[in-house]
Amino acid sequence: MALAQSRAAARRRRRWTAALGATALALTAGGALAAPAGAVTTASQAVEFPTHCVPPPIAGIPPIDGTTTAEITVDNTAPKVGDTVKVTYTVTKPAASNPVDLALPADIMTPSGKVTLGGAQPGAVTVTGLKKNPPVPGKGAFPAFSMTGTFTVTSPGAITLSPGDYNIHTSYIMELDTPCTVTNPPAPVSETITATAQPGANERALQLDNASGAPGVRVTVSGTKFTPLTEVTVVGRAGAAETADRMTVTTDSEGGFAARLKVNDKATTGIVAYEGAAWDPDKGAGPVAYQVIDDTPTPPNSQKITAAVTPGQLSMTQAGDAVQLTAVDFGQGGAATGALQTVTVKDFRGGPAGWSLTGKVTDFTGPGGAIGAGKLSWTPACVTKAGSPSTCVPGTAGSVGSGGATLASTPNGTLTGGEFTVDAGLSLDVPAFTAPGSYAGVLTLTLS
Repeated sequence: MALAQSRAAARRRRRWTAALGATALALTAGGALAAPAGAVTTASQAVEFPTHCVPPPIAGIPPIDGTTTAEITVDNTAPKVGDTVKVTYTVTKPAASNPVDLALPADIMTPSGKVTLGGAQPGAVTVTGLKKNPPVPGKGAFPAFSMTGTFTVTSPGAITLSPGDYNIHTSYIMELDTPCTVTNPPAPVSETITATAQPGANERALQLDNASGAPGVRVTVSGTKFTPLTEVTVVGRAGAAETADRMTVTTDSEGGFAARLKVNDKATTGIVAYEGAAWDPDKGAGPVAYQVIDDTPTPPNSQKITAAVTPGQLSMTQAGDAVQLTAVDFGQGGAATGALQTVTVKDFRGGPAGWSLTGKVTDFTGPGGAIGAGKLSWTPACVTKAGSPSTCVPGTAGSVGSGGATLASTPNGTLTGGEFTVDAGLSLDVPAFTAPGSYAGVLTLTLS
């Protein structure tokens, strides 16, 4: 009986000691980690912030409030919209040491967390670390730990990065978690990047205060993101041809304008605006649908009968949200293939504007690091439902990448619309000696 009690007590001490060690891991780190080879040197700085950590219940100790010192670095401080940025979150200074005499073995710690984005692109980036750490002697300092993740830039401007909450998972005798949260979020900014628009990207846009009116009625055409202090032509459209409804206006210091266009021509079905002497899709916006309502008087002894067709929306649905590519062999690599989940586009707007369906993909991350977004290629296909006014055109086969590519589109016309089914064959070029495991990326489709 005494021997059994002694063994049980020993097991309890081991469990308690392991749990206490996991708590210390969440609060401590050694010296700063070196930047990855090939990384861009940044002006990031280490920051301190109060941290509230909750030890595993088995540890039997209360939450610990300490100070974490961390640093955020990136591989690109001047990305363009559509680029993928790699983020590294490193805990650089311990708040405590290993509080017990028991040495902790190597490779038991797996960190994960969040990096908080602010400024031009608010949000959060999920980061994870490898299950790798050197042995930690009893009462010794814990080594630094580092976590990485990626995000795609969606907005131009200054984007700030701050350390966020993190969690330490330990696998020693039992599986334990120690979550640590920022006491007064957000933590101080550790890194700032400045994103710019893709060269040639056209962000000009138009909006009308009314979608229809009788001949001679003025419609307010509002434009944004044109070149500042530049003359802009605002004109009616009948399909690809311009109508007699026309005026010019000068943009303000921010590239905006508000024009009161008088629409007389009954053939006008849309309105466009552009810089320069003639229409240029890279320097224009529209067409935005507009209907001229015929107000011709009814002849004597007759009745005018009117029926309205209500315009709908441009929308898309997809058959699923996950694609499993075929496996490739380690040492050989090659094409991991599959098929895009079928996308159905419905254009029920009834105006002159066509549509474009584009896609861009993140890097494929896994246990061996990342397979670049440019390694994913597709072969688009598009089918138009019979009776549709527009005809769908598939995009060009080739790389998708983080910058994006066109999956399918329809052109502008006098009257556009219809239903369309879009598919694509997918192929990921996996390098020969990519570490075994599962690699995942996110393909984002945008209909406009």
